[in-house]
Amino acid sequence: MLGTFHIRTDLALEAKESFEEDDVKIRGVRIKTSEDPENEITTTTVLIETENGAKTMGKPVGTYITMEAPHMSVPDEAYHREISRELARHLRTLIGEKEQSVLVVGLGNRDVTPDALGPRVVSNIHITRHMLKEYGRVSMEGKHCCEVSSLSPGVMAQTGMETLEIIQGVVKEAKPEIILVIDALAARSTKRLNRTIQITDTGINPGSGVGNHRNGINRKSLGVPVIAIGVPTVVDAATIVNDTMENLVETMDASERMQHLGGTLGTMNKVEKHQMIRDLISPHLNTMFVTPKDIDETVKRISFTISEGINLALSGESQS
Repeated sequence: MLGTFHIRTDLALEAKESFEEDDVKIRGVRIKTSEDPENEITTTTVLIETENGAKTMGKPVGTYITMEAPHMSVPDEAYHREISRELARHLRTLIGEKEQSVLVVGLGNRDVTPDALGPRVVSNIHITRHMLKEYGRVSMEGKHCCEVSSLSPGVMAQTGMETLEIIQGVVKEAKPEIILVIDALAARSTKRLNRTIQITDTGINPGSGVGNHRNGINRKSLGVPVIAIGVPTVVDAATIVNDTMENLVETMDASERMQHLGGTLGTMNKVEKHQMIRDLISPHLNTMFVTPKDIDETVKRISFTISEGINLALSGESQS
C-alpha cells in the first residue's frame, strides 16, 4: 500500500524539503536562500545541475526560484507592490535586459476559480506587439519595452486540443523569442497556498500537480526559452489527512499519557505507524483537492500582483 500514496506538489522547494525530512542528500542539487526582513519575503533558489539530480527530484535540470510571502493573500496594496517588484527582478534575471519579443500564455480554465490564475494574469498584461508592428518604437515614446503578445488557450475540455498544439501554432506565426507561461499549481503544504510564487526556466507540464499529465510546454517542444510562473492554489486532500495523522503519531510518541491511551498504536515504532497511516488513507482522496474559501478574491488579487510584476519586467521599470 505504501506505493499507492503519492504526495503531489509542483514546487521544487517542497520536493527538496521532502528529501531533507528523510535526511537524504541529493547530488547535483544546490539550494540558496535569501531573506528580505523588511517586506517579509523569503526567496529560495533550487538549482538542479545534473541529470542525476533531475531524476531524483523528478524535475528537469534548471533554476527554480521560490518566493514565499506570508501575507500575499492579504489585501495590502503596498505589500503586493513590493512582491511585484521582487518578481520583476527575478524575471529580469532569467529573461535578460535586451528588448525582445515575448509571448505571455495564461494556462487554465477561467470558469474554475482555483485554475483561473493564468487567464486572469493575461487580462492585465500590457500588450504592445500590435503597436510596435503598426507604428514602430516611436509609439513607445523612446522607452525600453519588449514586444508583448498574449494568449489564453483554455483547457482541452473547452477546445478539444492539447494546450501545446495551440501554443505551437501561435509560436509558428508570431515567432516570439521567449515565452512566459502562468499557471496555478498544487502545493504539498497548506501554509504555502496563495502565499508562494515559483519562477522557473524549465517550462511547465500543465495539470501535473493534480494528476492530469499533458505535453510539456518547454524549450524542447516549442524551440524557444520558456519561463514558467506559478502560484499554488490547491492542496491534495490526502496530504492534509496524512499530515494530521502524522502529527497525532508524533504527539502520542512525545506524551507518556497518550502512549498509554493509544493501546496497540502505542506499541508500534515510527515506521510501522507511518505504514498504518498510508494503509488507512482512502485511495479516493487522491482525486480530491482542497482550496481556501476566499479563493475568488485571492486569485483576483494575486493575478494582478503577478501581472504587475511581468509588466515591470518587460518595460524595464523594475530597475528604477
